[in-house]
Amino acid sequence: MSSNSVAAAIAPLPSWNEGATRDAILDFVQRVTTEGSPDYVPPSERIATFDNDGTLWCEQPNFVQGFFLLDRVKTIAAAQPELAAQQPFKAVLENDKTTLATFGKQELVTLVFATHTGMAIEEFRAIAQSWFDSAMHPRFQRLFRECVYQSQRELLEYLRSNGFKTFIVTGGGNGVVRTVAESIYGIPPEQVIGSSGKTKLEWQDGKPVLVKQPELNSFDDRAEKVVNIELHIGRRPLLAFGNSDGDLAMLQYTAAGTGARLALLLHHDDAEREYAYDRDFHLSPLREALEEVPKLNGGHIVSMKRDFKQVFP
Repeated sequence: MSSNSVAAAIAPLPSWNEGATRDAILDFVQRVTTEGSPDYVPPSERIATFDNDGTLWCEQPNFVQGFFLLDRVKTIAAAQPELAAQQPFKAVLENDKTTLATFGKQELVTLVFATHTGMAIEEFRAIAQSWFDSAMHPRFQRLFRECVYQSQRELLEYLRSNGFKTFIVTGGGNGVVRTVAESIYGIPPEQVIGSSGKTKLEWQDGKPVLVKQPELNSFDDRAEKVVNIELHIGRRPLLAFGNSDGDLAMLQYTAAGTGARLALLLHHDDAEREYAYDRDFHLSPLREALEEVPKLNGGHIVSMKRDFKQVFP
């Protein structure tokens, strides 16, 4: 094998195309991990935070947890047929897109509480695990858990191999994401920060059990992501990666720290291999961040079309 072949075989981030973005990542990691470098950071302070929906896995044509919720409504309605005549369940079961388009936070909260609470945490995780083992993406015809970005999995592994601790900071429910984060990203559940409901300790059959309550604890989006990073991590990230305006505060907070920083924003511009969208995606719009991230210290727009050599595993 030639020296060029050996170099190619061991080169980091093989599913990233060569270019300015990949170079910026490699340069940043080298600077913060090289002892004697003015930007050197000890391993205990090497924190990287990643959004999940649209950053680590596909969020189109709906959030993964949205598909999970719809399937849960069908399951619950089969056991409680009276729900079929009640909103917001009626619109979901009938796929009434006109009525669904009118729903706001109240209807969403009603659906989430009805499908995600009133059970022990372990029971909910078993339900979520079973769903992930069989639920398929409607376009790609692969399991939702396989609709993850290969380039991002490589980046997570590369960062960890260089002493970083990687966290997910997501607007999705932490109970759902924690179910699969370790198996598909190598991120253990204690390093997943997401939206959460309140829980209550109850005694069942003489044993203490945490039961999910129909009450919101934290909606982990926008500024709340920064609040929860401090609450759960206690360190400002060196690197943050997002894909929407909901991640902008996290990227700004990361970039505002001293020393070398990297704030990455994934732009979905590849309709052929995945999807192309930004400003008009009503679930997770990308308007402000497209303009603001390039102005940040270490801020870069990552183009899926330009920078990802391979999208899915």
